[in-house]
Amino acid sequence: MRIFFAVVCSALLGSCSPNLPLLDQIRLLGELRVVTRNAPTTYYYGANERHGIEYELARSFADHLGVRLSMRTVDQIEQIFPEISDRKSHIAAAGLTITEPRQEIITFSPGYQKVTAQLVYRMGTRRPRSMQDVSGGMLEVRAGSSHVGTLHRALEEAPDLAWAEHRSTGAETLMRRVADRTIDYAVVNSNEFQLLRHYYPEVRVAFDLESAGTLAWALPPEAGDLREEVSEFFARIGATGELDQILDRYYVAHRDFDFVGSRAFVRHLNNRLPAHREAFFAAEQETGIDWKLLAAIAYQESHWNAEAVSPTGVEGLMMLTVNTAEIVGVIDRADPRESILGGARYLAHVLEKFPERIPAEDRMLMAIAAYNIGFGHVEDARIITESQQADKDSWEDVRANLPLLSDEKWYPSLKRGYAQGSVPVQYVDNIRHYFSLLDRLNGTQIFSALALAPPMPTSDPI
Repeated sequence: MRIFFAVVCSALLGSCSPNLPLLDQIRLLGELRVVTRNAPTTYYYGANERHGIEYELARSFADHLGVRLSMRTVDQIEQIFPEISDRKSHIAAAGLTITEPRQEIITFSPGYQKVTAQLVYRMGTRRPRSMQDVSGGMLEVRAGSSHVGTLHRALEEAPDLAWAEHRSTGAETLMRRVADRTIDYAVVNSNEFQLLRHYYPEVRVAFDLESAGTLAWALPPEAGDLREEVSEFFARIGATGELDQILDRYYVAHRDFDFVGSRAFVRHLNNRLPAHREAFFAAEQETGIDWKLLAAIAYQESHWNAEAVSPTGVEGLMMLTVNTAEIVGVIDRADPRESILGGARYLAHVLEKFPERIPAEDRMLMAIAAYNIGFGHVEDARIITESQQADKDSWEDVRANLPLLSDEKWYPSLKRGYAQGSVPVQYVDNIRHYFSLLDRLNGTQIFSALALAPPMPTSDPI
């Protein structure tokens, strides 16, 4: 009987009965229908899996309700609001800013992130200091976005200001057009710029246009029961730290921005990585470790330079020591294929030393730190973490205590003694950053010229 009702509800696009509260409709249907848009901050496919802040939040909320998640994308922001007002979708999780005009047609959930509208320009051109300086230049903005209203308000300051609005143009396209000098300026949200600036290092922020706005989910009008449930959900994940964890997975590795480093990464991605891709795929097949993670480690170690040699004698693409090479059966450390396979085997070897009870992501991050500083030192950091009444099986807790390995109050009593614990912290952060860039290859236009082999089964991203 339940299946019959679910089929009927599905045929009616989730409406079931106008008298049945929307939350009950969702539970009876057994499905949460979410409309979104493709963007690095909302929803996208990596190599084989779905990613994005809005996707993770929606998945968590569907789990909270005990229903399956169904997500669909639309090309234009304007398409989102009829989807919600007509109840074709239950929720719009699309990086939407709360605005008064939008509140007239839909309901918003409590906000979950503050953002600022920013004007961007290309480094090497004259930086505008005000909207008056922008007048006469080519300025583009997404049609239907809150930025259109921002620009209309800016006309008071700059009456001659003009701009073009594009319906299907997202922040990524706008920044690419600024980078390749097709346009002079664009308006994007601060969270979008924070992620995309690593792909377009020439694009810089000229100034903030308005004070921070708030991102939130859009809900159908008069959906009080659903809004109440969503409000409780965001309050809970805010209190437990789950919301911060989701945001950090996308933003932490992007906070420290190195212009030269990001520009070099793009260059090396096209000039160096293709020569080693088959070796990375082979290493994944042998060890089960995601090839993108191995490539991220290799980039951190050598910038994919097979001839790299450090002053301490480590060498090769994965910068193996003589002892490590012997452990994993590498004869020629300068051979790229041997180095990649050796590095993958060593990471797998270190990973096995950590207890299996540790959550998979935390366990892998600890193994990466151990790849850099040694298993024993990471174990010492875990001991310190436990002594601080924190969770020694949590990477974030261990990460916070790793710098204490060089604190004279601690290292004399540690089994392995002194270590420069801040180094593996930055090491892991960098690798998470490079991994996130590589993970978006199949879901972005940025590196479309790089013909990678078909995607292979991979482990969970970090």
